[in-house]
Amino acid sequence: MPEISHSIKLKYVKLGYQYLVNHILTFLLIPIMLSIFLQILQKGPEEILILWNSLHFTLVHIICSCFLIIFVTTFYILAKPRTVYLVDFACFKPPCYLRAPTSSFVEHARLVLPNHPKSVHFQVKMLERSGLGEETCLPPAIHTIPPSPSMELAREEAELVIFSAMDNLLAKTGLKPRDIDILIVNCSLFSPTPSLSAMVVNKYKLRSNIKSFNLSGMGCSAGLISVNLARDLLQVHSNSNAVVVSTEIITPNVYLGSDRSMLLPNCLFRMGGAAVLLSNRRSDKYRAKYRLRHVVRTHKGADDKSYRCVQQTEDSEGLVGISLSIDLMAIAGEALKSNITTLGPLVLPASEQLLFLFTLIGKKIFKLKLKPYIPDFKQAFEHFCIHAGGRAVIDELQKSLQLSDEHVEASRMTLHRFGNTSSSSLWYELSYIEAKGRMKKGDRVWQIAFGSGFKCNSAVWVCNRTVKTPTESPWNECIDRYPVHIPKVVKL
Repeated sequence: MPEISHSIKLKYVKLGYQYLVNHILTFLLIPIMLSIFLQILQKGPEEILILWNSLHFTLVHIICSCFLIIFVTTFYILAKPRTVYLVDFACFKPPCYLRAPTSSFVEHARLVLPNHPKSVHFQVKMLERSGLGEETCLPPAIHTIPPSPSMELAREEAELVIFSAMDNLLAKTGLKPRDIDILIVNCSLFSPTPSLSAMVVNKYKLRSNIKSFNLSGMGCSAGLISVNLARDLLQVHSNSNAVVVSTEIITPNVYLGSDRSMLLPNCLFRMGGAAVLLSNRRSDKYRAKYRLRHVVRTHKGADDKSYRCVQQTEDSEGLVGISLSIDLMAIAGEALKSNITTLGPLVLPASEQLLFLFTLIGKKIFKLKLKPYIPDFKQAFEHFCIHAGGRAVIDELQKSLQLSDEHVEASRMTLHRFGNTSSSSLWYELSYIEAKGRMKKGDRVWQIAFGSGFKCNSAVWVCNRTVKTPTESPWNECIDRYPVHIPKVVKL
């Protein structure tokens, strides 16, 4: 009982400290304003008039003051960055016939790799610990025995995913294709000619003067890189709409060899894609779901170690696939630290910044043996969307950021239901929060994405209005079953 009482007292001390520091300006200004008001009440009308006349304001002073006020106001309005709104977004929901349950995946692996029982056993062990459920989907080319990847089938997968997401977005927002001013398509591993962005332009007969971009080779963090690019373009082009399409095409990247680092992506990556409508139009202010507050990009150098973490490579048998290095989590952790260092001052309350500063001063100046202070980001955000790259990624970030199970629920459930959908996973997670009816006006969302290179990118969104449970969502038919318990190991 004494220990419990002590912890309760410390909790209230911490809450009191946070409230005091975060509202310090209010506590300082209220007494000052109150004392000025009392001084004015003690003076009569004649004394106030005498005080006013003693200031000796002339017509020139008044005109100069008005001009200065107008100049400062105009400069502030022109220099202030344009607000970027997220009007709505749509996620691709794979058809049921493309499901890849674990039993089928293992059976196909045994048929495709009869001479590599150790490779099959390795994939079974990975699936047991992956956190993936029984409803994740793979493209048609990988369902065949043996898989038959080709350029034609890869394009068919791209058309299925991208066009479905685009159709849903246009239907949800009422946006007409000719009203799209900027188009950005990101797909890391499949970069054909003509490009995927050209495919979208031709399909929807977009304007000939549209500004279109096709990003590739940027890994799972490319979705937020695209958002950052769209934000920069919307600062330059007023009264414009931007559509961002994020996906990863699995068909040409299936690996049929025995290299374990290249077999791992086979177990994690699944079909997925999302289309997002961004706008800087004032008319979209009240119908938009979110407004963009910050985008932070950090790149953990291009040394040999980080380059090898995630790359497309060729094994001893001449087979090409995606390789994931054992150094992945270490490099990701370093990239996250750099990202937090940049983002922290922008979003953390004063109480957390002071604690971080005191710890830093104690370590650097006074050489005290203090543990690094981990800021409490739960004070800055109500919702967290951590890239569903794998169970280890979510576990590590939950531990590093000291998050609760509820904070990482959206990430774990997205990994379970849809698998690692690369750059689009963040939008499935945001859709999950909406489907649960948890998104309220003023809520802040932190999206964290990791990608090859090694990159850690963040986006901070503020909910513009309370979001009702969407009628069109990839979670519609299954949201009532979630959250589900995901064991550490599922024996197959």
